[in-house]
Amino acid sequence: MQEQYRPELIEPAVQTFWRENQTFKAVKDTTKEKYYCLAMFPYPSGRLHMGHVRNYTIGDVIARYQRMLGKNVLQPMGWDAFGLPAEGAAIKHKTAPAKWTYENIDYMRNQLKMLGFGFDWSREVTTCRPEYYKWEQWFFTELYRKGLIYKKTSTVNWCPNDETVLANEQVHEGCCWRCDTPVEQKEIPQWFIKITDYADQLLGGLDNLPEWPDMVKAMQRNWIGRSEGAEITFKLADSDKTLTVYTTRPDTFYGVSYVSIAAGHPLAEEAAKNNPELQAFIHECKNTKVAEAELATMEKKGMPTGFYVEHPFTGKRVPVWVANFVLMDYGTGAVMAVPAHDQRDYEFAKKYGLEINPVIRPLDGSELDISEKAYTEHGLLIHSAEFDGLNFEEACAGIIEKLEKMHVGQRQVNFRLRDWGVSRQRYWGAPIPMLTLEDGKVVPAPLEDLPIILPEDVVMDGVTSPIKADPTWAETTYQGQKAFKETDTFDTFMESSWYYARYTSPQCHTAMLDKEEANYWLPVDQYIGGIEHATMHLLYFRFFHKLLRDAGFVTSDEPAKKLLCQGMVLADAFYYTSPTNERIWVSPTEVLLERDEKGRIIKAVDREGRELVHSGMTKMSKSKNNGIDPQEMVEKYGADTVRLFMMFAAPAEMTLEWQESGVEGANRFLRRLWNLAATYQKDPATVALDPAALNADQKALRRDLHKTIAKVTDDIGRRQTFNTAIAAVMELMNKLTKAPLESDQDKAVMGEALNAVVRMLSPITPHICFKLWQELGNEGTVDFAPWVEADEKAMIDDEKIIVVQVNGKVRAKLTVPADMEEDAIKALALDDANVQKFLEGLNVLKVIFVKGKLISIVAK
Repeated sequence: MQEQYRPELIEPAVQTFWRENQTFKAVKDTTKEKYYCLAMFPYPSGRLHMGHVRNYTIGDVIARYQRMLGKNVLQPMGWDAFGLPAEGAAIKHKTAPAKWTYENIDYMRNQLKMLGFGFDWSREVTTCRPEYYKWEQWFFTELYRKGLIYKKTSTVNWCPNDETVLANEQVHEGCCWRCDTPVEQKEIPQWFIKITDYADQLLGGLDNLPEWPDMVKAMQRNWIGRSEGAEITFKLADSDKTLTVYTTRPDTFYGVSYVSIAAGHPLAEEAAKNNPELQAFIHECKNTKVAEAELATMEKKGMPTGFYVEHPFTGKRVPVWVANFVLMDYGTGAVMAVPAHDQRDYEFAKKYGLEINPVIRPLDGSELDISEKAYTEHGLLIHSAEFDGLNFEEACAGIIEKLEKMHVGQRQVNFRLRDWGVSRQRYWGAPIPMLTLEDGKVVPAPLEDLPIILPEDVVMDGVTSPIKADPTWAETTYQGQKAFKETDTFDTFMESSWYYARYTSPQCHTAMLDKEEANYWLPVDQYIGGIEHATMHLLYFRFFHKLLRDAGFVTSDEPAKKLLCQGMVLADAFYYTSPTNERIWVSPTEVLLERDEKGRIIKAVDREGRELVHSGMTKMSKSKNNGIDPQEMVEKYGADTVRLFMMFAAPAEMTLEWQESGVEGANRFLRRLWNLAATYQKDPATVALDPAALNADQKALRRDLHKTIAKVTDDIGRRQTFNTAIAAVMELMNKLTKAPLESDQDKAVMGEALNAVVRMLSPITPHICFKLWQELGNEGTVDFAPWVEADEKAMIDDEKIIVVQVNGKVRAKLTVPADMEEDAIKALALDDANVQKFLEGLNVLKVIFVKGKLISIVAK
């Protein structure tokens, strides 16, 4: 065994062995329990970042651990390869998106292999390949035939910079999630999938996901937004027309003082025909995208339409206003306003001098006060005719019943969730497989014409789509008739919504999935990815699985049993100010630091001696030049060191602060492990471990070993607290390095401990453990070695420390045999010299014994 730890020699050799022996190739085996471990696949941006490294290290640790438990493990990898960044890069580098994408994939694949991740590369999928998106296109046509797909002209979120439509989820604070450009509203024909048909299933299914984070489930529940209420129809005064509203508070119906409608409501458009001022206001509202979360705090603006509606119960005329806080996308685009009991309505009414009619009083009998704000709690009805005195539930039931009898309303369940718009107007995406005939009829492309291939050898001319710019591309035929292909492409969430299923049978060329393979591996046992995907990818992921189930491909209801959301990776950010007052950000790897005795940064300079400003720990980003290149760290310290630091520095779900000093510490620990193994191998154990022959110190060391095994097993397997598992092994290693290696049983205990440590660390630092397993004389590879089990007998303490108290104060500590009888321990305590000193002159009233812990003597 070589004296020094040399990761630059060990790691390439181990990786070669894995590749040549196809160590991680997954094959269906019904005699074994399967385990499907999946981390969200990356976008091929060109280089891995530390967020990737953390995500995939977590997944790899779990997969390797499960393999050592004897399970048949699938851990695949692929590429979320379509998307706008490829177009931007192609324009910048004067190349085609496909060429840029494939080159990046090749580079990033090598980086992943360099880190020693145990992926089954035979199942690699690349979503921009026709053999992948062919089946996505086919599935879309099947959903169209089932009535789950439709096209309509709708007002959409339009990013003028990227020239594409954005889903509501992709608009952050009124701006595009990718480029931060303010979003506009635009009317455009769009293809939609009816995710709303599955709203109840998506909501109810969350109750069947006990191993998903509560925060993710709460975010999805809020996004789906199920509410129970009433749909109420008001008659437009002096007209045969009606106006329908939806409310979750029918109990406040008698307090309606105006009706507010969205700028996009047909009634608003009608009112604006001869009203230029109202036209301008509507235009302003339509082009001011507001996130729903901002509605409560935004300035309330409105204009009267001149229309009135009649209250169905009282006959009172109620004005209709256009309001900027009413969204056409939710409910009916019209809201009955009850200012006394809704804060937005209250602020609006105060601003425009509209009536405020209280109809609810507090349940506790206190005086109703709406002088400063609306009273929004549930209470008892007042000023509500025959419903006075009823509580919320009674009033809602009674008022809805009356509305139904009058045929002007009905009980209604509504969802905040909108149908999924899947059309994008840009080029680098899967073509939507729909054809338009010369007579305008739209039909799905037949299977024999699929895939509709996206041309890859193109020249990018700005953001204009090459397939839109080339009219000949769209020309085709359908059953002998001239037809035109759709030039919109799919939202890239389409590809990422079913990739997990395609991994189960990527070589299946006759169907979307091989059902036997899919139902052997699915659902995913462990999914890993960021919580930022909660209401986008993770919702579509669940929706698509239900579509696959209803199409007969899978039998499970949910795509993944367990979800782990890893935290972000942060790093120090440093800058200096240029003569033009611009901040110049300097990479942390180029910074020399001075720290105080507590490790805090007190001075930072770059390599030119220029003093820098430390702006704190922030998310690694190109803009602040504080990203750390994983490849550089691997070349400097080795992949195992990087992996160990990633798993040790913070709990998996928390943010991780990158500190190179911590990486150096991880490297020192691995060197210490190697050195201890090398020392042991010079004179290894030659006799078997004999628990009966161990002395007290050897028993104590072995007890610590097996307690560590029990803790690490629980931390990795159940709790997924990988950092505490590593801490426990490090604590054990501190004891092992101090242990003697003199007697046969010293060496036997050390041999057992080193073999256990290698197995416990193998999922985290697989290369060094692979090598040490061989050097310690074991057969086979550690990759398939059984997970080490704690010996219950070894963990039993031979001795106990008993605390002795006299009148509540500790007066002695006794070391006694673990099996010593209660009476003997009491006698020993009473005979202790220090205890007797404090009992002098007192009568012992009571001696309380707490087994294995305490003797409490009460004396007076």
